[in-house]
Amino acid sequence: MSQRILVAEDELIVAFDLCDTVEEAGFEVEGPHAGISSAMLAFQKEKPDLAILDIQLDDGVVFPLAKKLSEENIPIIFHSGRHSREEVEEKFPSATTLAKPCPPSAMIRAVNQVLEAT
Repeated sequence: MSQRILVAEDELIVAFDLCDTVEEAGFEVEGPHAGISSAMLAFQKEKPDLAILDIQLDDGVVFPLAKKLSEENIPIIFHSGRHSREEVEEKFPSATTLAKPCPPSAMIRAVNQVLEAT
């Protein structure tokens, strides 16, 4: 059974590129979700194995969702162009942070490393 990855990204082109990249690597994709509320609903319906989250979504900053995911021990990869790695690691020390734009190979490498570590 393939592992399920939740994708929360509000920039449409980036979102679909990210989903394609993850699917082509053999993972099941849940998303893309442009807002925290729809991503939260998806997470509540079925827990993902990993979440790739943009920090700033349509309806606000993703940290409340990230906190819920962390409480359920779901690993997170933050994918952001606006927030520094230090800023994110302060709140979520175990999360991985990738800066946008992130090459597909680097994203898949990060996904595989995070999943292997869990």
